[in-house]
Order: sequence, then structure tokens, then C-alpha cells
Amino acid sequence: MTEVGLAQLGSMVESLLDRFTFGVPHDVPVVPDAPDARQWLREELVKAPYAAARPTWFDRASQAFLDWLNSLAGSGDGSLTGWVPIVAAVLVLAVLVAGWLLFGAPKLARRRRADLDLFGAIDQRSSSEMRAAADAAAGRGDWSLACEEIFRALARGLAERTVLSVTPGTTAHDFAARAQLAFPSHGPALARAADTFDRVRYLEQVGLEPDYRALAALEAELRAAAPAILAPLTEAGRS
Repeated sequence: MTEVGLAQLGSMVESLLDRFTFGVPHDVPVVPDAPDARQWLREELVKAPYAAARPTWFDRASQAFLDWLNSLAGSGDGSLTGWVPIVAAVLVLAVLVAGWLLFGAPKLARRRRADLDLFGAIDQRSSSEMRAAADAAAGRGDWSLACEEIFRALARGLAERTVLSVTPGTTAHDFAARAQLAFPSHGPALARAADTFDRVRYLEQVGLEPDYRALAALEAELRAAAPAILAPLTEAGRS
């Protein structure tokens, strides 16, 4: 029993003694019989201080949970000392998981989205898959789609080789200007390729077979060519 409960019990006993000996009519016996004593006790216990001292359902549930943990720990002194390392490890693991979910996962998702973004669309295909799609569209005579696919294959291929990256918001002409730095001799062809892509993709103009053939030839040439910054190293390795 808690100190508060002992104090309240003592107060109850004193109140009963005062009722038995002081301030009561002279015809009430000093020592009541059993029925009167039970009745007085019930009347005393229903008073607010004693009702407030009764354990609530939360108190009983908490105590039951602690007793259950103690039984699992098997400690003879009724303490939770043996569970402290386990509880600490669980809390640390929970904090790490929460931190990864709150900070790690969004960063990974944003990075993956940035890697997959290609001229305003999320595209998970590799450059070889895009080339295959371009060939298939060309075989059907869908030259507009074939032009789009081969230009995307060109950009994705350079990104796979880490020559340059295409970040969210990069336009076809931005890409062409940056690619020209790595392949100066292909500058005019890259500019024309960007014009063709914008024409069929955004202006909804019909692509023609010559457009596709020019784009396909450019994609093949750049796929086989070494960037200008790597050319000296390549030539040194051959000598």
C-alpha cells in the first residue's frame, strides 16, 4: 500500500474513533455492535478521499503488465533489471528505423526519380531497350515515335556511360548543348536532333523517315565515340 493509502486509512480510523467517542449522542454506545460498525465503515469509505484513493483501471493494467514482464524476466526480487538491455536495444532499433523511414527513404526515392527522369517523363528502360522500341516503331512506320525513342536512347546511353546526366527539368536543347562539350564535332547534329525531338514530342508534328535515320545514325556514332575529355587517355593507351 502506498504512503497516500496509509495516510488515508489512518485518517479513516481517526474519524471513526472520533465518531465513537466525541461529538456523538450519549445514547450511542462507545463500542458499536457489528452491524453498526459495518454501516459506519461503508459510509466512511464512500467519501471522496477514499474513492479517489482506489486504483483505477489504468493502475491495475499497468501493474498487471509489470507483473507479466517480471514473470518473463524470472527475477526473484521482482525488478526489471534483466529487461533494461533488451528494452534499450528495442528503443535504439526503433529510432534507427524511424530515422531511415523519415530521412533515408525519401532521399533514395528522390535520387532514383532523378535518375529515371528523362525529358519530363519517368522512364525505367535502358538505352538498349529504347533502341529496340525505336526499331519496332520504325518497322511499323511510326516515324514520330521512332524519333522520340531513339533520341531518348541517345540521352540514356550517355548517362549510362556517365558522360553526362539528364536531371529533372533538362530540356532536349539543354542536353544537346551539354553533349556538344563532350563531342564537339557532333554539335550541329545534336542541335538538329533536339529540334526534331521537340517538333514531334511537343509541337505534335509528324516525324519523317529521314528524321529517324539521321537520329539513329547520330546515336550509333556517339555510342561508339569517346568523349573529348577521354580522347587523350584513349590515344595514350593505344600507343
